[in-house]
Amino acid sequence: MESISDAFNVSRETMERLTAYHDQVVKWTTRINLISISSVPDLWQRHIWDSAQIAVLCRTVRTWVDVGSGGGFPGLVVAILAKEQMPERETVMIESDVRKSTFLRTVIRDLQLNARVIVGRIEDAPPQNAEVMSARALADLTQLLGYAERHLAPEGTAIFLKGETWEKEVEMASETWSFDLRAHKSKTNPKAAILEIKDISRV
Repeated sequence: MESISDAFNVSRETMERLTAYHDQVVKWTTRINLISISSVPDLWQRHIWDSAQIAVLCRTVRTWVDVGSGGGFPGLVVAILAKEQMPERETVMIESDVRKSTFLRTVIRDLQLNARVIVGRIEDAPPQNAEVMSARALADLTQLLGYAERHLAPEGTAIFLKGETWEKEVEMASETWSFDLRAHKSKTNPKAAILEIKDISRV
């Protein structure tokens, strides 16, 4: 908790909301598979802080779409941080699992976030024309870029949290897609990366 507060200079109220979200994740995970039970003790570092680090890359955008949101990583974390830092931003989460969507909507309601949930498949949801599209632990980069083609504005930015094989994924995606890439080292795993991608087009 202290590392998040220090790293992102968040207020006491924001930390209280993040704590409330943390507690809801723990509670709901006993009923539905939001995160693995084994990762619950490391929820702050492994999931919340990992998600929070992407928010600093695009502080001023007004439309942020998170696809395959699951338990809200990173979508709900982005929305919680935006409540004070960028209250006019709407965060849209696309999630096909009805139970997880119910969880997302519960947290949005309880914390009064400027966010909404689209229940359905990413490829079937109406195009969102978002300034930013994010995803975490969802699919390989080639598939994610296909989602970005549908939901990202032409001048928008895709932000994907990727694990240790990110360079191999970039190499494979380059066979199908042309894109401008900036890779940021993850603060929670030095072998992982946050991929900031723009100018996406098919080869």
